[in-house]
Amino acid sequence: MSALNLAQSLIRIKSISPNDGGCFDILEPELASLGFNVEKIKELNCETLLAKLGNKGKIFCYLGHTDVVPSGPEEEWSSHPFEANVIDGHLIGRGAADMKGSVAAFIEALKIFLPACQEPEFQIWVMLTSNEEGEPQDGKINTLINALTAKNEIIDYCLVGEASSSKEVGDVLRVGRRGSLSGSLKLLGKQGHVAYPKKVLSPILEIGPVISELREVEWDQGNKYFDPTSFQISNIESGTGATNVVPGHLNMLFNFRFSPESSHESLKQRVISILNKSKCAFEIEWTLNADPYLTKKTDLLNIIQSALLAVNQKEAIVDNGGGTSDGRWIAPSGAEVIELGPINQTIHQIDEKISLSDLELLTRIYHQILVETQAAAN
Repeated sequence: MSALNLAQSLIRIKSISPNDGGCFDILEPELASLGFNVEKIKELNCETLLAKLGNKGKIFCYLGHTDVVPSGPEEEWSSHPFEANVIDGHLIGRGAADMKGSVAAFIEALKIFLPACQEPEFQIWVMLTSNEEGEPQDGKINTLINALTAKNEIIDYCLVGEASSSKEVGDVLRVGRRGSLSGSLKLLGKQGHVAYPKKVLSPILEIGPVISELREVEWDQGNKYFDPTSFQISNIESGTGATNVVPGHLNMLFNFRFSPESSHESLKQRVISILNKSKCAFEIEWTLNADPYLTKKTDLLNIIQSALLAVNQKEAIVDNGGGTSDGRWIAPSGAEVIELGPINQTIHQIDEKISLSDLELLTRIYHQILVETQAAAN
């Protein structure tokens, strides 16, 4: 099965987080035919696939995920999001760039590499989760990582297939990511008739000054590796639907993408201090999606830059922007974690896509990374 055919087969599966939906059933025989020992590990509401090849040398792990975010209104897509059609040289579908296309490209790279190097001087792992996009309470891959670490199975090099590229495949690498802290706020007012303002307490009016202050806070200035911490509101909901009723509560969802210059504890404290200025009582639930991480080792970085120089005739820039990624689970183990994947222009959008030429180029880059890893091991 070619990279395109494999990517299409995966995209046709509606694997909304935390469900794999059968993607692993497609990938398992592909990897087994290459000599990998494949196992699937259940974790709460999700699953992890771990495939291993070899027993000597450093462990090189390709890390990715098979789950996707919802498609949004299917009628707004130019091609059905789960049909995986090719239009004007682009593969269109949910997960094409994030990240079923890169999973397919890596497996195709293995098919090219292994026949020419049947006994690599390093171990090759493929680790895929079905819950990268979803909520941590459904299960996290770090449970498996901790179990492997306890058995002294430590990943040395971790290549993450996240869509890191900006304008052309291989122009940007990520060696770190900011953390992610989400909050679910319920602001408690007092419901009543709009004609009696002294008898009501409007959470809608009270949230105005809160949002204004949250917007103006400089949480930190970041550092040379990371942009400053940012605050965004993703949803506000209130009201009874009547024009003459002040609602009794307001719900607000928000998120911090935070640099190492702030901690999730300090961000919580600063938000609560602002909320305490309101006349309303409040309830708040926090979800720490990821801590910031930064890979300072350079062995894998040098390997990947050499591969990019060979294929693209230029090295990539290093940029640690963007959202969270699979790498957040591996970094605490001490592995050297680097993200390299497709162009991220359309991820999570209507008409998510990857060009066929980019899919082929990514395959060539992944193959060259394996070649360079073998050369470095000799």
